[in-house]
Parts: sequence; structure tokens; C-alpha cells
Amino acid sequence: MPEGYDKYAFEPFAVAVDLAVFTVREGLLQVLLVERGQAPWAGHRALPGGFVRPAESAESAARRELAEETGLAGALAEAVHLEQLATYSAPDRDPRMRVVSVAYTALVPDLPEPRGGGDAARADWVAPAAAGPLAFDHAQILADARLRIGAKLEYTCLATEFCPPRFTLGELQQVYETVWDTRLDRPNFRRKVLATPGFVEPVPGAARLTGGRGKPAALYRAGPATALHPPLLRPEGRP
Repeated sequence: MPEGYDKYAFEPFAVAVDLAVFTVREGLLQVLLVERGQAPWAGHRALPGGFVRPAESAESAARRELAEETGLAGALAEAVHLEQLATYSAPDRDPRMRVVSVAYTALVPDLPEPRGGGDAARADWVAPAAAGPLAFDHAQILADARLRIGAKLEYTCLATEFCPPRFTLGELQQVYETVWDTRLDRPNFRRKVLATPGFVEPVPGAARLTGGRGKPAALYRAGPATALHPPLLRPEGRP
């Protein structure tokens, strides 16, 4: 510590992380919410999260909280794609003390039912429209996260994060339709996906029956690209 510097000259505050974790389940976009088991906001739904410990980074804290509060196994928590969303620093956002939160978004395939842990009484997948009042400023974080993932699907390959390791183009299209809340033209979507270098790769010899009497659908996996050139824009007029 530099000579003459007094670290106690400033009022202390805490740093926390909050996670907006999304998946597509039963044809709906759903977000992972926990029920708080402790005050403040005991009994209310909230995004998973907690305080950053002195010896860890914000991302490390986010992965630890994801595992602790949802019961996701360590390997699953480590495999989740986390992306920093924004920092929330309103002075009165937490009644306990000044708390600055670093929020993350995560996109995951349909996972086993989560369970509560840590200071979370339970954890559930919930459609955002059915979330109801959320603790702290988590409603704002959730709204910001929904806007972010909708935009990210236009110019990145993150839609494949919602899919299992092997997926059909129909399943990928369902991700876009669910997140954007709109219908897409199937032939046009297929043409754009297959024409985008590195977006998806065919799995040689693999196919899956998807219902009906048609032939099995070819299976694909995520390709090496991270950005879409050109972007895959949502239909005109959709926010």
C-alpha cells in the first residue's frame, strides 16, 4: 500500500453479481429465477446472484453463485456461456448497504430442473411475462437482458447456445422465433443459415425424426464462427 494512503478514508461498499440465465423450454423463452430465503425480500423471486468474495473475480463469483443457488453441477455451471451485461449502481438499490452489481446474461440449452441452494429457497424456470414483482432492481436487469439477447441473435452465433450439441435447423429456427416472438419463413431461414460461413456444420451421417411422415432431418452442430456476416436480421417492424 502506498505510504500515507488511508483505505478507511472512504465509505465501504460491496460488489455483487446478478445473472439473467435464459433457455428455451416447451416452446417458450424462460428465465431462471430463485426464491429468496433470507431478508431483504425474503419469499420474493429474484435473479440468481450474490456478493463477490475478496479473492475472486466477478465472473468467478457469477459461476459460483450459479452453481450454489441453482444446484447446477460444477461442470454444467462452468460450461454456461456468460456475458457481462451492465453495471447497476443506484445508491439505494439494496437496503442493507451500498451494493454495486455486475450483471451477466447466460444462454443455455434446456437443462434439468434446478434446485435452490445457498440463500435461495428454490429455483425455477419462469416465462419472463409471468415473473411478477422481482427483488431489488432485478426487473430492470431482466428487461435489459432480454433486449440484449434479442439483438445479439442478429449478429452473433449465440443462438446455438440454446441448442443441444446436435440440433436440426428447425430447432435452431425455433430459438429465433421464441426469442424474437415472431414467425420466420422456413426456406428463407434455412438458406441464410447455410449460406453464413462457420455458423453451423453438418454432422456427417446423422439425422433425427422430427414427427410426421417426412424423412429424418439432418443434424448440425455449432460452427467455429462467433459473428454473423451478413447479420440475420429479425423481420422488419419487430423491436
